[in-house]
Amino acid sequence: MYRTAANRLLHHASLIKNSSGSHLLRLPILRTVIASSRFSTTADLQTFPNQTFNPSDSSTSSSSSSTAGDDSRHGRKNPRAEYEEEQARVLQASLRHVIKFGWSEEAMIAGAKESGVSPSIVGSFPRKEAALVEFFMDDCLQRLIDRIDSGEELRQLIPSQRISKLVRIRLEMQAPYISKWPQALSIQAHPMNVPTSFKQRAMLVDEIWHAAGDEASDIDWYVKRTFLGGIYSTTEIFMLTDRSPEFRDTWLFLDDRVKDAFDLKKTIQEATYLAEAVGAGMGSSLQGFVGKVFQR
Repeated sequence: MYRTAANRLLHHASLIKNSSGSHLLRLPILRTVIASSRFSTTADLQTFPNQTFNPSDSSTSSSSSSTAGDDSRHGRKNPRAEYEEEQARVLQASLRHVIKFGWSEEAMIAGAKESGVSPSIVGSFPRKEAALVEFFMDDCLQRLIDRIDSGEELRQLIPSQRISKLVRIRLEMQAPYISKWPQALSIQAHPMNVPTSFKQRAMLVDEIWHAAGDEASDIDWYVKRTFLGGIYSTTEIFMLTDRSPEFRDTWLFLDDRVKDAFDLKKTIQEATYLAEAVGAGMGSSLQGFVGKVFQR
């Protein structure tokens, strides 16, 4: 079932990998606000001359009051949860204004107005533009997971075809924003935003490999995800300059890169290219490392 944007903000689910190679969904513990009340159990009996005080009556009354209080509390939402849901509605609405205003505070203000929320809520986002881009990335990942869970599109495909299919599905989600995507990449590359950006892309790559049927738990796990990260990033960049109908050239480029990645000799070249492309300064060492891995 598709999780709402509000649920994503409330739960901030993150995938982790244990020693056996299985994948877990880690959710933070939600805080519960427990309200306490004091009830007076004393009464001036002279006030009720025709009634006999019965302790059980007091207990029953207190129990009823407590039950009523619990029901009332359960019927109320946590104010923080309500505020986070409001923030999520604003971000979701803001995406409809990105084409006009870009990944910007202006788009968020327009989204707030569309949601019937005061534009001042935009000030509650410490990294305004980054929050909008990261929301979009999380939203796309969840939609991809939903497609994977349906299983219909992947059942008859071999691993390399599954990877091509899933990368294409994910990148097609960016197609409506392609004219503004260079700005999104620039925002993600900002030093303050790199940790979150890296985490989101790592989760995406891991999800795709997992859907392709990969259950590796040794060093190959890291190598394979490095390769796929390079394929995804280079295809994403290629897509920015593709003027072919419906990004036809991009999907051909993607298919070629995936085929190359499944060719062990060309895979080493891909790893070296990736290291150079990201300016890691470790191309030669990575090439030697990958060579040893595949010579085992």
